[in-house]
Amino acid sequence: MKANRLEAFTDGVIAIIITITVLELPVPRHADLASLRAEAPILLAYVLSFVNVGIYWNNHHHLLHATDRIDGSVLWANMFMLFWMSLAPWVIRWLDETSFAAMPTAAFGLVFGMTAIGYLWTQSRIIAVNGAQSAVGRAVGSDLKGKLSLAAYFSAMLLAFAAPWIAGLIYVGIAIAWLIPDRRIEHELTRS
Repeated sequence: MKANRLEAFTDGVIAIIITITVLELPVPRHADLASLRAEAPILLAYVLSFVNVGIYWNNHHHLLHATDRIDGSVLWANMFMLFWMSLAPWVIRWLDETSFAAMPTAAFGLVFGMTAIGYLWTQSRIIAVNGAQSAVGRAVGSDLKGKLSLAAYFSAMLLAFAAPWIAGLIYVGIAIAWLIPDRRIEHELTRS
């Protein structure tokens, strides 16, 4: 089957996730800088979540653009990824209501770490369906960056119990690493 319906479905779910997340953001109680400053931590957590969701959306778009065929296993792997991503609004709210305590900070890493597993699983199923020598298979290669990011998420989860702010810095570092455009798929498509 073709990938266009999967891409459209994923786009819709991601749009809903972003919408729900922004609707959950608390509004400052007063029209002054102090009120805005009080909401700054949760606003920054929202920005980090938005960037993460955007990174997954962008990479997913490129992945499906290079994909000729999908099957049921790709659909289920993608659903797994979307399930975990859909927990972003929940974990942001938990962070806010607990003043960024250790457990919700670790849960942030769990949500996006499991989303990363879902993305890697989707990617591996696409490669299995299309073949290791397909454009997507050649472009992805060993995906060291994806595997290192996953390890960083789970390391940060553990560190959250000792120093939540260090875990937060690791989460920001992962996002920054992925903001640098990954051109592997684009390069492979232009070579094909």
